[in-house]
Amino acid sequence: MIRISTESGMRHSIEIGDHLLHTDVPVEYGGNASGPEPHDLFDAALGACKALTLMLYAKQKGLPLEGLDVRVNRDDSEERQGIYRLAVELDLHGALDDAQREQLLRVADRCPVQKLITSADVQISTRLGEV
Repeated sequence: MIRISTESGMRHSIEIGDHLLHTDVPVEYGGNASGPEPHDLFDAALGACKALTLMLYAKQKGLPLEGLDVRVNRDDSEERQGIYRLAVELDLHGALDDAQREQLLRVADRCPVQKLITSADVQISTRLGEV
């Protein structure tokens, strides 16, 4: 279960198991910019999933992937028209040949979060809790 609670103003705490994160909005929207916006957390989930997927895959296949850097850039200029564009760039570290690098690139596009974002029929129900 994930629990989100107001701390003050627009700042909220996010409890995920034993982990604590924070979210806020920019000053121009009434926040203090004291944490990432929800869109940033969404984008970060994709990048983190790709990183973990590649490290796990490389480990299973014995590929010499020593680490990686992932950059996720959002172009939200068309978001109001229902188009959400993310560009992901991977820097792979290790003695990988071109074929291994291409193999990892293909695997990155099969991470579970990307599959969820691009092909799942996500259904969300929202209800009021009892105070």
